Amino acid sequence: MMRIFQRIVSLAALLYLCLIPSALSAQDADSTGSADHPLITHYAGSFIDGYAVHDFDAFRLPLGAAVKSAAGPRVPAKKADLEGKITRILYRGPEGRSTLEILRNYRSALEQAGFETLFSCAGDDCGFLFHWTLYHDEKQRLKNSRTSGGAFDIPQDIRYFAAKGIIEGAEVHVSVLIAFDAGFGKLSKRPVTLLEVIESEAMETGMVTVNAEAIGKGIDADGHFSIYGVYFNTDSAEITPESAPALAEISKLLARRTDLKILVVGHTDNQGGFDHNMDLSRRRAESVVKALTANHGIAANRLTSDGVGYLAPVATNDNDAGRAKNRRVELVKN
Repeated sequence: MMRIFQRIVSLAALLYLCLIPSALSAQDADSTGSADHPLITHYAGSFIDGYAVHDFDAFRLPLGAAVKSAAGPRVPAKKADLEGKITRILYRGPEGRSTLEILRNYRSALEQAGFETLFSCAGDDCGFLFHWTLYHDEKQRLKNSRTSGGAFDIPQDIRYFAAKGIIEGAEVHVSVLIAFDAGFGKLSKRPVTLLEVIESEAMETGMVTVNAEAIGKGIDADGHFSIYGVYFNTDSAEITPESAPALAEISKLLARRTDLKILVVGHTDNQGGFDHNMDLSRRRAESVVKALTANHGIAANRLTSDGVGYLAPVATNDNDAGRAKNRRVELVKN
């Protein structure tokens, strides 16, 4: 598959020029196997201390200050649940540069490239322990070097922004977290930047299929069946085109069994506010009902929609894999 950044060398050059400071420090050695992202070059004088690329994974993009969740950990008051290729790069910047200067360079370069800033904050405005939303648990930490895993343990002068843009028709999100590491000796004088780029290309589908027969058997056996093939745009109730096969199988079942009535129930993970997730889950269930009635001719009196947010998890919400299982549409026999 052609990667969406193969033809943007000129954009990368533009960003590099925007990020060159007036004086450069000596370049430290980058972590083995690491590289700048094709879209965004490093701030000159920086070196790569941590690096990871995931071809397809989930990502929670903070769009609000950190708050305490019902389960205890710090979570963003508002967030976007993303999926796609994720590139994570931890930079150690040159001495003598402030977090504000580095943030403004990244932000200015992205805005020149047509990106929209979704959220930004600094210091106390980011909320207590904001860095925990991006770099706290074991999965979040990059372990390429003896210093990368402990980045942001004692952050000072913290700054953050998130942006969104369209590159060659694909949606791209960028997250930039910057601070000084107070507990790292010489490195404490060098700003640390966590750059994360999420390219929302469609995952390879057709690897697992759910047909009308399997849905029917599940409903008969258990009274309900979870559908994972219905997808929505980020933080939205708008159904994506990739959902068409799953919706077709649901409608096929209902067309065969004209006496069957179902509840369409929306489920979310526990990231974000309770009220927001309840509302989002209800609206997503309503969208499925509308699609089945408007596009597949299913009688409206056979379908009822509602949402329960994160009240009925089927897996842990403590990691991305579990949260992905909890984000689903469930069909319940009525």
